[in-house]
Amino acid sequence: MMNKSIIKKYKIEEAPTDFVYWQSRPYTERMAALETIREEYIRWRYDPQPRFQRVYRIVKHE
Repeated sequence: MMNKSIIKKYKIEEAPTDFVYWQSRPYTERMAALETIREEYIRWRYDPQPRFQRVYRIVKHE
């Protein structure tokens, strides 16, 4: 089977934006995408990976 993908290269100044695509999508789909991005950010920013808890022991020397 032959891969018939098309790859387009643009200069950074000439690259198309996603604005037109998202304007063509229904309101509910845009809101769902925004909610997904918001959840990912909150998970990344405020929900650290579980780690082992440190245990400290204080020993008195007499």
